Amino acid sequence: MSWTSMLAIYALVWSISAFFVLPFHGRRPADDAVPLIAGQEPGAPSQVRLGRIALQITILSALLFALFYIAFTQGWADPNVIAGRA
Repeated sequence: MSWTSMLAIYALVWSISAFFVLPFHGRRPADDAVPLIAGQEPGAPSQVRLGRIALQITILSALLFALFYIAFTQGWADPNVIAGRA
């Protein structure tokens, strides 16, 4: 597998991992006893820690990509079998 393919697969896994991590960071202002700002939706998060969220997404995607890479190199995820060209 070329490094460009690995980079593309990792980017795909990283973006999909965001959908698994983001729902765990939804603390409302009522949860933290923080007053609402004018025009703020009551269900919107009171604080967004983008660095922490990006780090968690990166760790999760690195683990998932490592599992994929191991499966690919061991022959468990053969592209010919998956595509039906066995």
